[in-house]
Amino acid sequence: MSDTKVDEGQSCGGNCDSCTINSCDAHEQRPGESDADYANRQLLTRKMLAMKHKIVVLSGKGGVGKSTVAVNLAVSLSLAGKKVGLLDVDIHGPSIPTMLHLEGQRAQASENSIFPVEMGSLKVMSLGFLLENKDSAIIWRGPMKMGVIEQLLRDVEWGELDYLIIDSPPGTGDEPLSVVQLIGEMDGAVMVTTPQDVAAADVRKSLDFCRQLNLPVIGIVENMSGFICPECGKETAIFRGNNGIIMAEKAGVPFLGKIPIDPAVGLSCDDGTPFIYHYSKTETAKRFEAITQKILDREKP
Repeated sequence: MSDTKVDEGQSCGGNCDSCTINSCDAHEQRPGESDADYANRQLLTRKMLAMKHKIVVLSGKGGVGKSTVAVNLAVSLSLAGKKVGLLDVDIHGPSIPTMLHLEGQRAQASENSIFPVEMGSLKVMSLGFLLENKDSAIIWRGPMKMGVIEQLLRDVEWGELDYLIIDSPPGTGDEPLSVVQLIGEMDGAVMVTTPQDVAAADVRKSLDFCRQLNLPVIGIVENMSGFICPECGKETAIFRGNNGIIMAEKAGVPFLGKIPIDPAVGLSCDDGTPFIYHYSKTETAKRFEAITQKILDREKP
């Protein structure tokens, strides 16, 4: 587990042997830790220190559009001129390659490194890029999942990034737990919900997950929030409820915004074309951009 906390004014020089940053978790070998495990932990720490901001996208429930939010957030940050990495840690159902029209792409690898698939300034990594057959079922238990996630964080040549966006599967199980434990200090989590009570109940569990792990909550996004008619612009509520704002108020966390249902979102996901880029003039895209701006505003003093 990495829990690196570098003091202000100090930076990682990339050489752990000559490091003088005593607050760094990788500064010293732990009791009983093998030389190989220590070297791997140092490498993971160096990789994480090269990323300014690390954000995990969570939801307690499947089908709320979490991957859609993660993809469009990553693309939007990239369009804003940021160097962005997008990591898909959904081991059993990696959907990022499909949503970015990268199916069939293979991640290149050397003896000690894995190279992400690049789309301009966006670097993408998913287990889907490492499978021989995209239809193969992954039947793994927790320790194997954590090992693979550690490799995707440690061995992938991410380089220096402004943002690493991590798309996690639904729930509070092995994958999000592994991400938080391995990375240590993070900006926090973006929660995705829909207006209905059944989704809100599961997202509240994810909020408690963050509380127990001391993971900050950047804010809540309410997806599928109404339908905006493309002809007249009138917004109509499809699902009953207003749970995104209510949950944010009760939890004392920011509400980042509402994303309405837009048929073009589904089409763009199926076609592998980022919605926020190809449909930038729509009201839905503008709301995605507003959410991205709130995250960018966190950089300001």
